[in-house]
Amino acid sequence: MITDQARHSIEDIFFHAARARLPATAGDTCEITAVPMWNADRPAAPHAMVLTISSIAFRLLFVLHFDDKDDATRAYYVGGDAARSLPETLMEFANLCCGYMNQQLVNYFPDLGMSTPYELNSACVGYLDELHPAHVWAYDLLIGGTAKLGVTLCLCAQTPLDFRAELATADDSEGELELF
Repeated sequence: MITDQARHSIEDIFFHAARARLPATAGDTCEITAVPMWNADRPAAPHAMVLTISSIAFRLLFVLHFDDKDDATRAYYVGGDAARSLPETLMEFANLCCGYMNQQLVNYFPDLGMSTPYELNSACVGYLDELHPAHVWAYDLLIGGTAKLGVTLCLCAQTPLDFRAELATADDSEGELELF
């Protein structure tokens, strides 16, 4: 069971993370629209990046949907760099976004771990019900006015979940590796 307060907190954490970490250029917009859940017959896009934040109490799947043939999304994230692929670039952005979420959630759940991103066919989200989730969110995102992404968040709770997030402001360096 997950309380309404916990649901709203996770959604707020995601909104902050997406707006802080998914734009390629600081100051670019990130419009987020809640949508009906996608299914196997109507996936958000052909490809998905999946990351998992796990604790003793819950598992949160973060699924970033994208179409690697969408010219506007490719131009926004990859630009003219022929050496980089859209999936490779989006793995980095998805990792930063999910890392921000992890940093916020660790304030309430100190036993968190986060997976590395992996790519799947987006039709897999149609089978999230097999995990018996406590709650699933689905969103369309428009980044920088041109790039189109989708996000599915799937929360599976092993115990009752209740918390209220007090969100920290996203620091520009938060979630990045530092090299010495």
